[in-house]
Amino acid sequence: MRTSFAIITAVVLAAPAAHAARLKDLVTVEGFRSNHLVGLGLVVGLDGTGDRPGDPATRQATANLLRHLGNQVAASDIRARNVALVTVTGELGAFMRPGIKVDVTISSAGSATSLQGGTLLSTPLKAVNGKIYAFAQGQLTVGGFEVESNQTGSFFRKNHVTVARIPGGATIERGVPQRLPEEKLHLLLNEPDFTTASRIEAAIESTLGSTVAEVLDPGLVEVKVSGAWKGRVIGLLATLESVEAVPDAPARVIVDERTGTVVAGGGLTLGPAAVAYGGLEIRIQERFGVSQPQPFAQGDTVVIPESEVQAEEKGGKMVALSTAATLADVAAALNALNVKPRDLIAILQALRAAGALRAEVRVL
Repeated sequence: MRTSFAIITAVVLAAPAAHAARLKDLVTVEGFRSNHLVGLGLVVGLDGTGDRPGDPATRQATANLLRHLGNQVAASDIRARNVALVTVTGELGAFMRPGIKVDVTISSAGSATSLQGGTLLSTPLKAVNGKIYAFAQGQLTVGGFEVESNQTGSFFRKNHVTVARIPGGATIERGVPQRLPEEKLHLLLNEPDFTTASRIEAAIESTLGSTVAEVLDPGLVEVKVSGAWKGRVIGLLATLESVEAVPDAPARVIVDERTGTVVAGGGLTLGPAAVAYGGLEIRIQERFGVSQPQPFAQGDTVVIPESEVQAEEKGGKMVALSTAATLADVAAALNALNVKPRDLIAILQALRAAGALRAEVRVL
């Protein structure tokens, strides 16, 4: 399989080299943050794919639930395979009020093999302060499936079946008090950068007037609430959200070694370089021989494994890469190497180390 670097590049080049984005997409307002919620619950109704009967935590949780519902059952008497102990996670956004529904993610916390077809019973969701902010319940949606044949032992699974979601499965019961700033607004850049922060400052002052905004550091822009905006912070925030600025994206190559994926953004350049690459091919052959003793001789018949290892280093070739000033030129130069994706990853890292690839190489 050869690289499809040109396809990825074509997608990147389809967008303009530099385009303005709303501040709503570039920054967040300091103090307006979400809070993570987590809870421990039970999923019932599974088709024999729940936790093993011997799991003590699941047995105890089931016994506690039955006791809460008025049915006194000892934990040692529970042998169900249609119940699973799960963790339930969600997010409480800023300014969310009681009654709002949010999505939750359910993950197996025991030995369950699948959550498909299960139903989450009412589960309290707590924040780090230990207080309950929401309750989750509902039918699980699993993004996969598994099929198993008891006769042949065949097994097939697609995607992950021990993690599920319930869209709108949690109802907020308590909100987090939020207070709007009165004198200053602090805008936090999602991607801290000196150039981007300076452009945001200029865009705000172009809209609201000079001396209103000030860059405090690459990740923070301060906006003063003054003049006609006094007492109108909501209106000021709405105006700021629609202000547009051009972010300065760094030259970056993203590499995923697990899948062999390479994605390059704009702005990177390639200096002149020569690349020699080859491969080491290793073959291991294993045969089994039998050692049979002579008649009437003492000894046992034994099987002796015989392994043969062959290593061959294929000759590498030298390829000259000329200076490439645009992303299309870089893609053409790398495609000329005609190497596999995983080989390309190693070449990119080597070019970066040699100073020829003028971009950050980030490995996921």
